[in-house]
Amino acid sequence: MSVAEDFSGLSMRDQVSQEEWEVRVNLAATYRLVAHYGWSDLIYTHISARVPGPEHHFLINPYGMTFDEITASSLVKIDLDGNIVQETDYMVNPAGFTIHSAVHSTGNDANCVIHTHSDDGVAVSAQAEGLLPLSQTAMIVLGDLAYHDYEGIALELDERERLIRDLDDKHCMILRNHGLLTVGASCADAFLRLFFLERACSIQVRALSGGRALTMPHDGVPEKTADQGQFHKRHGIGKLAWPALLRTLDRVDPSYRD
Repeated sequence: MSVAEDFSGLSMRDQVSQEEWEVRVNLAATYRLVAHYGWSDLIYTHISARVPGPEHHFLINPYGMTFDEITASSLVKIDLDGNIVQETDYMVNPAGFTIHSAVHSTGNDANCVIHTHSDDGVAVSAQAEGLLPLSQTAMIVLGDLAYHDYEGIALELDERERLIRDLDDKHCMILRNHGLLTVGASCADAFLRLFFLERACSIQVRALSGGRALTMPHDGVPEKTADQGQFHKRHGIGKLAWPALLRTLDRVDPSYRD
């Protein structure tokens, strides 16, 4: 029996508010989408979402489940001190707590935080130049992109201050020698930013491996493109694509809604 099946009779739907349940479904969908696009890393990265209300609780994956197993009911609720505030048989990844608690503490715009270790994302994170303006996709992201230097596995809580400082008012971050991170007012916004950032990294890896001279945009064009892309916009950039993404998941496996 799989871990996901272990949760089949333990629905949280009637134990939480309607607002929390909606967040749970969207967060579970985000996990499934990251798995669907091949960006997961077994059980070792994290996506979290703020629970509506004054308690400063947020939801994160149970440590030990793969992303394609995550359901709305299996998500673990914790507070900003890392305490699990809901009965569960699972623990949470300490590194996930360090990174996500830092970003969630920055304000209301950080309602969803996605962190990946994808091959192309890590490859670009190791390149000295970082993300280059080699594609329209990259240029849309660049105006909303921050960097954080690698300090080791994120287990030390004092790193949170530097994560917050480096992210500043941006919604996308390259964690040097580590991976990618995106933030949004909703799961939809954070996922759309991740999609563009992951794709920009993949395009860069392919372009640099082609062995031919590269064309760079004229001065001012990356900045113009970033402004046109509006990734710096605080709310709503993912609304148009999100329903279609959920329909894709529903065709593949709707069990994320359980």
